[in-house]
Amino acid sequence: MLFLVSGASRSGKTRLSRRVLAKKRIPYLSLDWLMMGFNDGMPDSGIHHLLWPDEIAEKMEPFLLGMINSMLVDGMDYVIEGEAMLPGMVADLVRHHSGNVRAVFLGYAKVALADKVAEIKKYGTAESDWLTRLSDDFIADHIENMIVQSQRVEAACREYRLPYFDTGADFLGAVDAAADFLVEGFE
Repeated sequence: MLFLVSGASRSGKTRLSRRVLAKKRIPYLSLDWLMMGFNDGMPDSGIHHLLWPDEIAEKMEPFLLGMINSMLVDGMDYVIEGEAMLPGMVADLVRHHSGNVRAVFLGYAKVALADKVAEIKKYGTAESDWLTRLSDDFIADHIENMIVQSQRVEAACREYRLPYFDTGADFLGAVDAAADFLVEGFE
């Protein structure tokens, strides 16, 4: 079973993926690592950290589809997490590999900007978190962009009938609900 977790930056994707990893003892892959591999190791690919999430996802899609299809052929159980998966691609995977792919999207389409910025500043740690090392204005700008991204993801999930969990009002509760949804019935 492949568990795909995507959505906006700072929506709880990594936390959710690590919960699935802990519950089911299956490997975890962050697409951020792959994106930074392209960014740093293959700059001619045009994939870099300054692109919008949708742009990164579109550029990485052929690679990801090849990788995911190989994992499905090999029968791998894996959690794959990151912004670089769009609802359209994921819906196709779920439809074509019914029973072998589960997916959720996370976002915070309905959160107040000031509340989300305060949450990040409260729980982020400068040592391990790239965003909290930056200015308050940069953090606010990033989160404002990700609220818009969350709204796009939520709308696309409705269109493709994919599960979307909004982490804006109850971050940990929404992450728990998404984790339960993903692993329900998985042995």
